[in-house]
Amino acid sequence: MISAPYFEDFYIGQDFSDVPSVTITDGMAAWHQSLFGDRSRLAIDLPLTQAVTGRPQLLANAALVCNIAIGQSTIPSQRVLGNLFYRGLHFKAPVFIGDTLTTSTKVVALKQNTIKKGRAASGMVGLEIHVLNQDQQTVLHFWRCPMIPCRDPDADTGHCDDFSVMPEILLDADIERNLPAWDFSAYTARYPHALEARLLAGDHLMVEAADTVTSAPELVRMTLNLAMTHTDASRSVYGKRLVYGGHTIAVASKHLTLALPHLLQILAWYRCDHVGPVFEEDILKTSIKVDEVNTVMGAQVAKLSVEVFAERGPEAPSQVESSKVLAWSLAVLLPG
Repeated sequence: MISAPYFEDFYIGQDFSDVPSVTITDGMAAWHQSLFGDRSRLAIDLPLTQAVTGRPQLLANAALVCNIAIGQSTIPSQRVLGNLFYRGLHFKAPVFIGDTLTTSTKVVALKQNTIKKGRAASGMVGLEIHVLNQDQQTVLHFWRCPMIPCRDPDADTGHCDDFSVMPEILLDADIERNLPAWDFSAYTARYPHALEARLLAGDHLMVEAADTVTSAPELVRMTLNLAMTHTDASRSVYGKRLVYGGHTIAVASKHLTLALPHLLQILAWYRCDHVGPVFEEDILKTSIKVDEVNTVMGAQVAKLSVEVFAERGPEAPSQVESSKVLAWSLAVLLPG
């Protein structure tokens, strides 16, 4: 039997880089679009993308890029009980259709969960992920934390690392240094009304349109995600397949494009916490708060706090109540 690692099998510095590289194709983009209906204009309008970016290809949707990178990082998290959070996710360079992504994953921290009578032992694994394109340019860097069961349900590994090694702070200067050198005037020439819808700190946007979660295992398979709980209900602590967290984030990303129709690109995630499980047929609603808006290089960088709430569908376990399922803090790029 081909075995996936348990919590006892991890050690600091362990490297999981022997994974397939993935070329982002038009077919992947079309499938992702059919799942989420994301309205990011630079990812669906080729003449506009060419005018703004100066590149002949469409921009790859940021959620698709993240889902591919996360999928490539799942060799260590095949037994995941749930991915708890992401930290410091930063797009260092834009990704386009036709680019090839290569991902390396390294263990940077280990912490066993508090031992409790009647509960099988488990632990949290801090992973650092680097993503390169075909030119060996770093396009994405982030940390994530899956919770992994122990082989021995009574194990006491002693792991208690400081998880601050996975920072949620990204400096404004670092984000601004990696802003794409695009022609934002080409965008506003096409959409002059984009300059009229300026955000203000303190704005609160509730997206009326909700989305029902469907085809969750298909996204998992397309992005090479190996987490068994997303395709095999018997591996889930809930007795039902657990929807992959990137699916929830992609729904929230689509909702962002409804609230902010001229959103050009997601630049960074400061932190993203999965605070509750999501199941097939759940209905997801999104709330957005504008924390800060800055003008940089002829564009706007807005810092947002996003919350996603689930209304439980028929596939959710009866004991799981409707609740908040995602807390997401991020920075996005808008026309100036």
